[in-house]
Amino acid sequence: MIALTADTTFMSWLDSIGPLHGWAIATAVVVSACCAIVGTPLVVRRMSLLGDAISHAVLPGLVVAVLLGAQPGGIGVLVGATAAAMVTVWFTRFLYRQAGLWEDASVGVSFTTLFAAGVLLITISGSRVDLDPGCVLYGILELVPFDTVDLYGWDIPRAFLSASFVLLLVSCGMCCTWRWQLFTAFDCDAAKAAGVPTVAVTVGLLVGVSLATVAGFVAVGAILVVAMLVVPAAAAERLVHRLHHAVWLAVMIAVVGAIGGYLLAWRFGTSAAGMMAVVLGVEYVIAILVAPDDGVVARLVSKLVYLWRVQCEDRLASLWRAEESGYARHESTVGGLVDRWLRVNGQVQKQENAFVLTPQGRVNAEVIVRSHRLWETWLGRHVDLPVDHLHPPAEWIEHHLGEQVRKRIENELGNEDVDPHGSVIPREKR
Repeated sequence: MIALTADTTFMSWLDSIGPLHGWAIATAVVVSACCAIVGTPLVVRRMSLLGDAISHAVLPGLVVAVLLGAQPGGIGVLVGATAAAMVTVWFTRFLYRQAGLWEDASVGVSFTTLFAAGVLLITISGSRVDLDPGCVLYGILELVPFDTVDLYGWDIPRAFLSASFVLLLVSCGMCCTWRWQLFTAFDCDAAKAAGVPTVAVTVGLLVGVSLATVAGFVAVGAILVVAMLVVPAAAAERLVHRLHHAVWLAVMIAVVGAIGGYLLAWRFGTSAAGMMAVVLGVEYVIAILVAPDDGVVARLVSKLVYLWRVQCEDRLASLWRAEESGYARHESTVGGLVDRWLRVNGQVQKQENAFVLTPQGRVNAEVIVRSHRLWETWLGRHVDLPVDHLHPPAEWIEHHLGEQVRKRIENELGNEDVDPHGSVIPREKR
């Protein structure tokens, strides 16, 4: 009964969307997946700015192809855009190597110049070019279902067909050159020394970027297609560390962003392209927060765990020093939670009103005190500091010295038994 209800709800949801919105969503999904596939190696190779340049600079190639009679979304437009992309790469390299510009400045000059030339061509050509400057900037995803091609009795949107062809093309290209792409992405010099045609690999990747950009023109326009190229790949790079995992995850992030962005835009009556880019940005923020290694949450948890460990170790050391001096240590308001935690872990036990160390707790406490006093002794011998200035640095370093480092310090000190304050240095328990 539950499955039937869920199925009925899903079917009614599909009916409410309708075929027009369905085709628009399908086109956005294909375009976003295509951009994610080529965008991942682009981001890994730190070439995102060049991808931005290509996404803008293919516009003159699009306009010239349409002026020569090519159909928007057709093969001729793809060829024109690819040619414009190669011109962009050549012009960028020329400015960098011959004109003395920094690489980022040469990219900025090349793509702004070519993009502006494309806008001027659209404006001057007027009615001869079936391209609107607003559509070039922001896309016409909502109107995609109305430009269809009859395919075996089915009316298929032209943009969906061209985007699917590009997706198939870049997927096959990535699969065929995967080992070269992987090698070049992580060590281009070593790949070149090993005989990998790194120039051809890079050119092929940039051709794929130009094709994905052309496919993305219809969906999100020249400006927001950069988000599809960069954001999913950048988010995936934060979450995983293997390139093939990053590609698959970037595709998933891009698809979720496309579907979620379109549905939210439909719900709130706003731009589909803009909302998709916003959703991708939200996904990237989530990736920053939950990244397993260097995410905000992971770093916060690591910091809290470290501070808690320091509090516990300081408490053990203070109890050990109290036993050494013959004083009983009572539970304090601040340290009550720490004492209870150490008691649960079997490192301290309560006798009457005092906490005392268990055998295991005493061993752990001696390690902390030994690290502290060894470091004070080492500083006293090698650094010109007053004796009363040795305690603060040792108070911090005692939580970070491992067994091998303690042994090295002990050997260097000649197995000295007393620190500069006259306190006995505990021996290492075997």
